[in-house]
Amino acid sequence: MNATSFEGAPDPVAPDPSAPGRVVLLTTSHRVAPGLLSWPAWQALRTADRVLCADRTHPQLPYLREAGIAVDEAAPTAEQLVDACAGGHTVVVVATGEGEPALTDGLARLAGSGRVRMPELELLPASYDLPGARLLDLVQVMDRLRAECPWTSQKTHEGLAKYAIEEAYELVEAIEDGDRDELREELGDVLLQVVFHARIAEEDPEAPFSVDDVAGGIVAKLIHRHPHVFGDATATTPEEVKAHWMRTKAEEKRRTSVTEGVPLHQPGLALAAKLASRVRAAGLDVPLPASEGIGYELLALAARAEAEGTDPEAALRAAARAYRDAIVAYERGEKEKG
Repeated sequence: MNATSFEGAPDPVAPDPSAPGRVVLLTTSHRVAPGLLSWPAWQALRTADRVLCADRTHPQLPYLREAGIAVDEAAPTAEQLVDACAGGHTVVVVATGEGEPALTDGLARLAGSGRVRMPELELLPASYDLPGARLLDLVQVMDRLRAECPWTSQKTHEGLAKYAIEEAYELVEAIEDGDRDELREELGDVLLQVVFHARIAEEDPEAPFSVDDVAGGIVAKLIHRHPHVFGDATATTPEEVKAHWMRTKAEEKRRTSVTEGVPLHQPGLALAAKLASRVRAAGLDVPLPASEGIGYELLALAARAEAEGTDPEAALRAAARAYRDAIVAYERGEKEKG
């Protein structure tokens, strides 16, 4: 039987208009290994009078047949499916990746006509995407782009570095603007940079690593640095959590200076505040350099802001935006006067 025919369907046994039967549309996720189906799905498959699938290459078919489920490769129309259910029969349709839109539209039209006694219709998800499942799609798309896109295939870590910085700033802007749509989009752009760099890293001839290695590393780090969640330690306040984090981080890094790990290429105010934060957290009494000049004045302001719990970069950005708004307002007023 081919996938476009419904010939050979058994005639309904003792058709009874009062028992129109049941149609079960069984959906599965391609992000879950074939054969890993829910218990209700297996029950529906084992008790069905017929199981149909229009796609002979459907990844679930070998596993269903191995389990003893007879699957007919058929693509019935809505009318044929309704007829097959007459007499109280149950027909399970294993949906293709597109979800059988033609069939479901046809069933909806029949039901809306009011002229046909419709079987019971049930949508039964046989497997569910776990949280984060769409990340697998992103990895697959990135693989294909790296292999087939002339631009993507030529990029290096060095060539992409500027985009990581740009996307991070656009994310911060979306957060400060409170724009939820922009926030979602910019998070995706930042995530793309991570997956892109990890895909490039797979090709390194000497020290390759993959996105799984990246994820595995951060998972191990988070578990180790949160012993109050994953171990026997106790922390009931944010300050205690931070103390756990700094202690385990120090054990991991074995650094000889509190300045190690501070990126020196970050914006100046943020760099000054980070250094001041490290000094304060370590309990060091290091006076600020005593010298004249705007740079040293900004350093002192950044250190003061950090001590008061203010992010100097964010504060300056907010002030600069207010200045930008004032400039625009002034320009608008000048045009109106002109």
